[in-house]
Amino acid sequence: MATRIISADWIKNWEKSGKHEFVQLCKNLAYKTNDSTIKDIQAALYELCWHVIQGNFKLDLSASVLCDMMDLRDDMPSILADVFSILDIETSSLEEKNKRDHYTQLVGACLFFVPDAILKERLDPETLESLGLIKQAHQFNQKIVKIKTKLFYKQQKFNLLREENEGYAKLITELGQDLSGNITSHIVLESIKSLIGCFNLDPNRVLDIILEVYECRSDQDEFFLPLIKSYMCEPLTLCHILGFKFKFNQEPNEETPTSLYHIAAALLHHNLIELEDIYVHLMPLDVSIVEEHKREITEAKQIARKLTMVVVPSEKTEDKEREKEKEEEKNDKAPDNQKLGLLEALLRIGDWHHAQSIMDQMPSFYATSHKAIALALCQLLHLTVEPLYRRAGVPKGAKGCLLRPLKNKRAPRPAESFEDLRRDVFSMLCYLGPHLSHDPILFAKIVRLGKGFMKEYQSEGRNDNVKDKMDTLLSCFLSIADQVLLPSLSLMECNACMSEELWGLFKLFPYQHRYRLYGQWKNETYTSHPLLVKVKAQTVDRAKYIMKRLTKENVKPSGRQIGKLSHSNPTILFDYILSQIQWYDNLIGPVVDSLKYLTSLNYDVMAYCIIEALANPEKEKMKHDDTTISSWLQSLASLCGAVFRKYPIELAGLLQYVTNTLKAGKSFDLLILKEVVQKMAGIEITDEMTSAQMEAMTGGEQLKAEGGYFGQIRNTKKSSQRLKDALLDHDLALPLCLLMAQQRNGVVFLEGGEKHLKLVGKLYDQCHDTLVQFGGFLASNLSTEDYIKRVPSIDILCNQFHTPHDAAFFLSRPMYGHQILSKYDELKKAEKSNRQQQKVHKYVAACELVMSPVHEAVVSLHPPRVWDDLRPQFYATFWSLTMYDLAVPHNAYDREVKKLQVQVKAIEENPDVPMNKKKKEKERCTALQEKLQEEEKKQLEHVQRVLHRLKLEKDNWLLAKSTKNETITKFLQLCLFPRCIFSAIDAVYCARFVELVHQQKTPNFCTLLCYDRVFSDIIYTVASCTENESRRYGRFLCCMLETVTRWHSDRAVYEKECGNYPGFLTIFRATGFDGGNKADQLDYENFRHVVHKWHYKLTKASVHCLETGEYTHIRNILIVLTKILPCYPKVLNLGQALECRVHKICLEEKEKRPDLYALAMGYSGQLKGRKAHMVPENEFHHKEQPVRSATPVSQQNGPGTTAKPATNASKTEEGVSEDADRAKDKSQGAAKPVNKANSTAAKVTTSNGNGAPNSTKTIKERDDKEKSGKEKKEKKEKTPGSTLETKGESRREKQRDERGAGGKEERAPREGKEKTPKADRDKQKAEEKSSKEDNKAKAGNGEPKEPSRERDTGAKETKSKEKGGDRSAMSGSLKSPVPRLESAESERDHKRRKLETHTSPSHSSSVKDNSNEPKDSASKHHINYNSVARSKSRERETDKKESENARGRSKEKKTEDKDRKDRKRIPPTNTARVPVPPQTPRSRLTKRRPRGQSPLARRRESLLNLRETPPVARRSLGTTKTNLTRRKRGTAVVERMRKNIISLLTSTDNVL
Repeated sequence: MATRIISADWIKNWEKSGKHEFVQLCKNLAYKTNDSTIKDIQAALYELCWHVIQGNFKLDLSASVLCDMMDLRDDMPSILADVFSILDIETSSLEEKNKRDHYTQLVGACLFFVPDAILKERLDPETLESLGLIKQAHQFNQKIVKIKTKLFYKQQKFNLLREENEGYAKLITELGQDLSGNITSHIVLESIKSLIGCFNLDPNRVLDIILEVYECRSDQDEFFLPLIKSYMCEPLTLCHILGFKFKFNQEPNEETPTSLYHIAAALLHHNLIELEDIYVHLMPLDVSIVEEHKREITEAKQIARKLTMVVVPSEKTEDKEREKEKEEEKNDKAPDNQKLGLLEALLRIGDWHHAQSIMDQMPSFYATSHKAIALALCQLLHLTVEPLYRRAGVPKGAKGCLLRPLKNKRAPRPAESFEDLRRDVFSMLCYLGPHLSHDPILFAKIVRLGKGFMKEYQSEGRNDNVKDKMDTLLSCFLSIADQVLLPSLSLMECNACMSEELWGLFKLFPYQHRYRLYGQWKNETYTSHPLLVKVKAQTVDRAKYIMKRLTKENVKPSGRQIGKLSHSNPTILFDYILSQIQWYDNLIGPVVDSLKYLTSLNYDVMAYCIIEALANPEKEKMKHDDTTISSWLQSLASLCGAVFRKYPIELAGLLQYVTNTLKAGKSFDLLILKEVVQKMAGIEITDEMTSAQMEAMTGGEQLKAEGGYFGQIRNTKKSSQRLKDALLDHDLALPLCLLMAQQRNGVVFLEGGEKHLKLVGKLYDQCHDTLVQFGGFLASNLSTEDYIKRVPSIDILCNQFHTPHDAAFFLSRPMYGHQILSKYDELKKAEKSNRQQQKVHKYVAACELVMSPVHEAVVSLHPPRVWDDLRPQFYATFWSLTMYDLAVPHNAYDREVKKLQVQVKAIEENPDVPMNKKKKEKERCTALQEKLQEEEKKQLEHVQRVLHRLKLEKDNWLLAKSTKNETITKFLQLCLFPRCIFSAIDAVYCARFVELVHQQKTPNFCTLLCYDRVFSDIIYTVASCTENESRRYGRFLCCMLETVTRWHSDRAVYEKECGNYPGFLTIFRATGFDGGNKADQLDYENFRHVVHKWHYKLTKASVHCLETGEYTHIRNILIVLTKILPCYPKVLNLGQALECRVHKICLEEKEKRPDLYALAMGYSGQLKGRKAHMVPENEFHHKEQPVRSATPVSQQNGPGTTAKPATNASKTEEGVSEDADRAKDKSQGAAKPVNKANSTAAKVTTSNGNGAPNSTKTIKERDDKEKSGKEKKEKKEKTPGSTLETKGESRREKQRDERGAGGKEERAPREGKEKTPKADRDKQKAEEKSSKEDNKAKAGNGEPKEPSRERDTGAKETKSKEKGGDRSAMSGSLKSPVPRLESAESERDHKRRKLETHTSPSHSSSVKDNSNEPKDSASKHHINYNSVARSKSRERETDKKESENARGRSKEKKTEDKDRKDRKRIPPTNTARVPVPPQTPRSRLTKRRPRGQSPLARRRESLLNLRETPPVARRSLGTTKTNLTRRKRGTAVVERMRKNIISLLTSTDNVL
């Protein structure tokens, strides 16, 4: 300290400058008026004296300067005496005596200007003795003891009133006088002093009387507080007196007066006493307060537990509850708590500092849980916020009452700005907590201040410093809302006004802040205070009571009760309601209707509670079987759609939640978005639309709204607008679309994982359907500018956002339409012209301007080789158009107009409807009619423009640098298949687009090949579809079949729409030869054969899928079959085959998989209903028997065909015929009582008229034909299925086993009833009787057992598939089989070509019973009557020889040996794993042939292989002249060697 004030230079140069500097320093310190002046002077004097004691400074110089210092202040001697006192203590303990001597000499030198009395008070007696101020120190000490004893232990004053009643009476009179005059505390104090001295009164007792009078006159703070402050000697004495007063009132029957609390508070506020001193005198103890608080929480939890328990009501329990309520009311009257009383008094006078200190000693909200304290704190808050509230919180038009501020200048300063709120107001509110509910007016003021702050916060133009302060204030307001406002609302008695007032503030917060507050309110607030625990339990109890009684009939009264309960505790109420809805979805309707009495805040809380329930991690979103979505999630999704549509609830939180779940790779919650969009926008996504609805969906928006949806979609304008605004305001429209588009594949590859395939399919469908629905909503509700601004170009969507192409075009398609129309309007305005042709040219120009960038953009989507065949223009045109652009649904428009006309008529005829209502309804219906008619006209003009545009573009669509087959492949792969399963309307569009491309006579587009590729093999496509995709694919096939059926049904229609069209050319060259050679066109009859082939292919694929046993295969094919039922099956035998397989599915899946059983039963019933519309095969396509001619078949069928269709047809027909023979053989060997399946199989086998009787009939027809061609034709038309017997048939029957005979007996009557004349039937019966007798004698030559054959052929098929699997690029030829001259092929060729139709490893498309399955030998399957008759006669001759050779052998043993030899002789490469019926002895001969084939047979086999080469493989063969010459030469060879081929056929068994 010394070095800080006096430097060493001053001591060294004392005479020159040191003395002057020191004196000047002391003068400067003496003139200062602050409290540290005395300390600084003492430090300077101490340092100077210490230099003297150290010997560094002369004694006389120091004495003179100290003497000069005495004039600076009056108390300077006392200050110097204090310094000497300190030095006395320090030097007395030093060992150096010289320093002590220096000290004594210094004090002695100062005696003449320092009074002796002061030194005697301060210095030690020994020092005084050494200075000579006292004689002896010992005597001096004794004298001090005597004086103190006399002062303190001898009573010389009166303590009791009775001891000196006059003095105390005068004192009371003096204090109780009127103080309104000029009497001040100073005057009264002088009188009190006189009374004390005159009557020798005890000062402490006088102070006690002053406090007593002050207590009686507690309003005279201005008088008594200065009096006490002037009179009081020590604060501790005053605390003892006050503590004694409080102690006196702690007796059991005593109550502390309020005035005493006021006195104590006033003394604390003016710092006359310390809180720590008075707090120890107050009761109860802090420990007792903490225990009481814990006890209250425990009791509250017990009460809550009892309320949630299920108790049977009884009189005893009710009485007990009443008693407990009475006890609780008694306990509400808190005992005399002096600490709380003092706290209240402090708050009343505005001493927030001391009040806060007291509350800190207690548990949270314990003090404010007492209403008086809460009200006192509220009053203090009123006064503090009043100025700011008047400036920024009072709403317009409100006056309010002015509050008088506190007179206390030490009270918290009123807040003038929002920044001032941080000083005291926010802390006061936090201490108040939920008990702000006691003062709703203050609640409203705080909320309005918050609204005023948010308006300033949201205003712009703030610098960084101000922004930081505003952000801090925002967090403070959020904390107040969390800790004070919401808990206080819970304790209010259903105050709807406060709820709306609070929503006025909350709606200014982002939903993220609001939901955080709601989460705290729901999950944490109710555990912070005993009162809130009770309130929660009571709310749940009341909610249970209401929900138990809620029905559709009492929605209104129950809704009012729900509304009343929700005003205060919405989170608890909605949590319980949602839990009930998750269990009972039938409550959704009544609950939604009952929510109309809620406040805006409650609706927002409802949205949060729904989101929280959806995001509950403890609930599984799948059922226990892991194949379906949980019912609770479905119920909540339905509730979301209904609630958000009906009530004005903000959607941002829910939409963001769905977006976040998609970001996380979870698609379950898309169900919510689907329901919301469906309910709010009225857009339904369903694949179960009727044909009328589908037709309406191809029209304009008005037609869609009237006839395209199931439900009523009116009154969705406001709700759809709210949904659109929420999406645009938060920029969620495009992100949701992109996430859904990406999530479709994520469902399968990322989310699918270990999930059941059925569930993965449902999730994929849900994701896809929601994308289609949501995209449709955006397209119909967003303005053109908004849509174009948000959706990027197609290349950015696909390349940067990795959006699948179909989804990317789906999102971009509306944008293209908007842009084209807007550009078209611009061009029309630029050059006004009414000529239709000019308008069309302008439209085409607009399309080119808009679509040219798109054409360039799509090039990057696929490899360059794709554009060798497809032009980007064609690709973009296909993906950018819709059904609205292709056709006008006139029928749908007419239908809706007629409905409106009927409504108008019904309104006019209804006498009960008031006139004004009639008028409104008629006006509405008339307006709708006009809108529909105008829309139809507008669409018609648009379609005409589009068709003209397509007509101009079509020549540049397909380049066909490779073959037409490659072109069609790319078209199917990149265009048709992806879009046909995108939506139901897209499925129709794809079919109509193919038809349109055909009608436009597009170069290089082979319509026939396109249809063939679509129908030939649908197994893979069906197997890879989800459930909804199967429906769309089925609808696509149905539309394609409708077109084919229309062409098939009428020759005139076919010739008109297909006759001269390039799409039906049968030449498949690299660059299309679309010229007009009539012979190159497919004629009508051949087209009918092709259509039959397609039907057969569909049947074969369907049977395969039904027999795989795979869930998805069976489900999907049943869905597809149901969809195409109007057009397929048309042929009776194919329909019966399907019926048999579906019936088998019904039997197998009834217990295993009920959903498949339901599908199968539904289809089976519909199929039976369609039986009446099915026709026999010979009526479906004309099977004319060709006349033997030397003309090459290639000339009959046009160039390029090389007689292949005829040849293949004969082979396939023979295969079907022999298959029927074998099925008959099998059935003849069976016992008479046959099961249902076998009888059905027999029906299917004979339905096309190709059984064994029909074979014998053809022998007779051959003989008749040689006589007269005309008679042959007439006989075929009259008795196509007759069963006349001949000698050849009798010999053949003798070779068959007993089972074969039985099958014939069952089939012959059926054929005879429909097709055989009565005389022929009588003859047939006689011949059958003789044949049975022969069969009995030759029953030993029966067939081997079927299982062994199945195993054998199964092994063959596996090997054959390995060899011929690479030939499945395209199944069969395009043309259906037509009658041909030869049907000779080896078993190896037949089986290999059969495999070319389907190379799946699991493909064994024959049925185990093999009795009724339609088989495919090479995708050609029509019987040539002439060739079959000749081959059958040769077969019977061979059978006869074989039976004669076998008579001498043993029946069973030698039959087995033959089978074994046959199996050994068959080459391994010729085997095919195709289960076949049991073979006849004839078929055993077949298996000996391949081993010794002649060169002629091998030559024929190579030729037939050439014909059966698929188009993909034939591409290289048909493009060279050499190959064309080779094929023609092969045809000629076959003609010349027909007889040899027929002999081969007799030994060749066409096995399917």
